[in-house]
Amino acid sequence: MRIAYVTETYPPELNGVALGVERTVTHLREQGHELDLLRPAQRHEATGPAGPWQWLSAGCPIPVYPDLRFGMATSAVLQRRLREQRAQLVHVATPGPLAWAAVHAARRLGLGLSSDFRTNFHQYSRYYGLGLLAPALQGGLRRLHNLTQRTFVPTRSVQRELAEAGFLRLQRLGRGVDAEQFSPRWRSEELRREWQAREAPVLLYVGRLAAEKNVGLALRTHAALRHLRPDIRMVVVGDGPQRAALQRRFPGVRFMGVQRGEALSRCYASADVFLFPSQSDTFGNVTLEAMASGLAVLAFDIAAAGDLIASGVNGFLAPPGDETAFVDEAVRFIAPPQTLDELRRRARLAAQQQSWPTVLGHFEAALSQVLEAQRIRARMAAIDRAPRPAGTLGGPPRGRR
Repeated sequence: MRIAYVTETYPPELNGVALGVERTVTHLREQGHELDLLRPAQRHEATGPAGPWQWLSAGCPIPVYPDLRFGMATSAVLQRRLREQRAQLVHVATPGPLAWAAVHAARRLGLGLSSDFRTNFHQYSRYYGLGLLAPALQGGLRRLHNLTQRTFVPTRSVQRELAEAGFLRLQRLGRGVDAEQFSPRWRSEELRREWQAREAPVLLYVGRLAAEKNVGLALRTHAALRHLRPDIRMVVVGDGPQRAALQRRFPGVRFMGVQRGEALSRCYASADVFLFPSQSDTFGNVTLEAMASGLAVLAFDIAAAGDLIASGVNGFLAPPGDETAFVDEAVRFIAPPQTLDELRRRARLAAQQQSWPTVLGHFEAALSQVLEAQRIRARMAAIDRAPRPAGTLGGPPRGRR
């Protein structure tokens, strides 16, 4: 297939969407597909063609995420690029001005067209004092995705929510994890000594330190557990606009900043419990990474956790929105070591079933289906446009009665 892949975020930007997009792009190219990557230019890059299979649009900072950029291009410019590269299918990984231009260009050229729903932007608005805009944002997302022939969603809960909101042609496609990169084998006693953790459990949070991630709940949970077990530890990996305020408010928490590669793998594996308090994520890749690393997870019963965790078997779930229940469930981690070890073992087993090759193979097959369906539609449209000879079904020639 000749695929134009459109995304507003890509490494070296560090977020779950960018890393997932990079892995998908790499997989499709390794399978022999001609993939043209269309994305915004980052600060150090020039716009225009960047090698034979990459094109960079102008980029502008996103107001609440100044480290990220959204792309700007006209439909006419993208039509030219799609023709030059002889694209057969356009896949839109993230919404934004670049995505809208690509969707219109693809439809005008009669190409296959698919999209991912990766981020609850309409929900994020509530965390930045823009809650009144949430219905309009959701309406814009619905219009964009409903112009495509298929929208891939990561979990059952997201599929259900979007279907109820009028999104059409949804297909659930989960996410994968590298169970070698995220594995208990990276556990480091040296790192645990640095954290001053001996026999007590270490609680971990990994992710952006921003309002929509609800990080404060994880840290309040740790503070509550310290009343029962004073030696329990809390480690936070990540950065963001709330970091300074959280450090001041919770001085007993160890903030590690951003970690990558083996350092990140060691942080995961050297903890015991993963707290994921977000209620805005559509999936939450960190949940799967934590489970693969052999951590028991506490999360709300939504997103990846709702699909992957059997409460009391390989982790614990709290009802969405019930922060009191979240804290109450955490008390279960103050338990004999063998109980926690069994939760962690089962979490690892569940994550190992979510391999990237399997997930990306399903995605590749789905794109082929989208392209084939578009070819069938194009053939049917050509037949409908073709002139009918006299005397065929469809009525007599003009002028004959």
